[in-house]
Amino acid sequence: MRKSLLLLAILTMPLAGCLQDPASRGLAGAAAGAAIADVTDNNAVTGAVIGGLAGAATCGVNIGLPPCY
Repeated sequence: MRKSLLLLAILTMPLAGCLQDPASRGLAGAAAGAAIADVTDNNAVTGAVIGGLAGAATCGVNIGLPPCY
């Protein structure tokens, strides 16, 4: 169960890079994290926190995302 949650989180993290600022990416990450956690029968609040942090942290990561200004 944890492997599928981790895999889904890793696969959805690049989607957060489509937004313009860290707050927007954080909100999108939180929503995705909560949805994934709910689908995989995990704690949605924990998923939202992890997703939000991951979304906000993608700013400037060298995986093809545009740098933040």
